[in-house]
Amino acid sequence: MMTDEQLKQMQAILIEQKNKLEGRIEHKEEFERTELSNYDNHPADNATDLFDQERGMAINQFKQEELDETYDALAAIQTGTYGKCAVCGKDIPFERLEALPTALTCIDHAQHNLDMTTRPPEEDAIGSSTSRPAKKDDSRLRDYDDSFEDVEDFGSSDGPQDQPGKHMDEFYDDEKKQ
Repeated sequence: MMTDEQLKQMQAILIEQKNKLEGRIEHKEEFERTELSNYDNHPADNATDLFDQERGMAINQFKQEELDETYDALAAIQTGTYGKCAVCGKDIPFERLEALPTALTCIDHAQHNLDMTTRPPEEDAIGSSTSRPAKKDDSRLRDYDDSFEDVEDFGSSDGPQDQPGKHMDEFYDDEKKQ
């Protein structure tokens, strides 16, 4: 059971946390754009801008969720349920509340469901559309269609010395024929 002094201590911590979070949410970092149009931007510059925008949105979402949890904990203090597990009603150890002042459940009912098996949705788009797609084998991707050779037929930066089995004379003969 939490004492009145401990409850006041936790309330002060939560109010201080609320004020800090509200101040951080008010300060939204805006990234300056260097171009008026993306038409002539390098794709890497566009990707950097997009990454910065998405990171800013994710940070703001995280801050808002943290603030909402703080509001919920302060509301629990007002209703007299702070320090009791919202699921089973048992007392939450004060050490847990000191470590995580926004905790509304005991450790047994805390969310432990981290998904470490689901792969990112981007990986669904990695598959090939050929008749024999790249296959995952021994946790490595293998190219069963020798796509490098197909691409190399359109040209490469190899010089005559890099071509196996051809002599310089054969190269010059090939050039004369074209």
